[in-house]
Amino acid sequence: MTQLLVVETSPRGAQSISRTMTRRFVADWQAAHVGGQVVERDLMTTDLPFVTAPWLQAYFTPTEMHSPEMKEALRLSDEFVGEILATDHLVIATPVYNYNVPAALKAWVDHIVRKGLTLGFDGSGLVTGKKATVLIASGGVYTEGSPIRDRDIAAQYLRLILGVIGITDVTIVAGGGAKVVDMGERTMDGFVATLEPEIAIAAGA
Repeated sequence: MTQLLVVETSPRGAQSISRTMTRRFVADWQAAHVGGQVVERDLMTTDLPFVTAPWLQAYFTPTEMHSPEMKEALRLSDEFVGEILATDHLVIATPVYNYNVPAALKAWVDHIVRKGLTLGFDGSGLVTGKKATVLIASGGVYTEGSPIRDRDIAAQYLRLILGVIGITDVTIVAGGGAKVVDMGERTMDGFVATLEPEIAIAAGA
């Protein structure tokens, strides 16, 4: 069964542009993959700790030497990694905060880049044969020709991280200029509708 893993990061709920983009993507994906399974990981409803000293101690200790406390320290990280390894298509939906991803998404990244699981000890990515789509909502416009093109840190960072773990088939759908929705100049549906062709292609519709 084909599986889609959706990672959500926005705290804005129904007012979130990136979450609205996700709903469009999932609808298109389900239409193109009848019977496919959608797994959702909402980082806003996940008790997501930052990396701590006990976590790092467990990370650098061989699995066969893990104490019960070490296993617990890595439990959520193991769960995240399992979700990625089990999926065929990963979708990350995120707003942009100060040109980069929210802290919760960075924390998730720190949990899923794991030596021996997603990253080889030789530095090669182990998560191969999968696709990824990144849905980004940002107030700024960072497309080619933009005077602030060099500030497109969020997209560059996520593409880099995905490549590090082995996912090189990456599509980015950039919802730049999304502040028009917050300012009442465009409706949410109207704004996202302009992205629908790109979303549909990324979803395989």
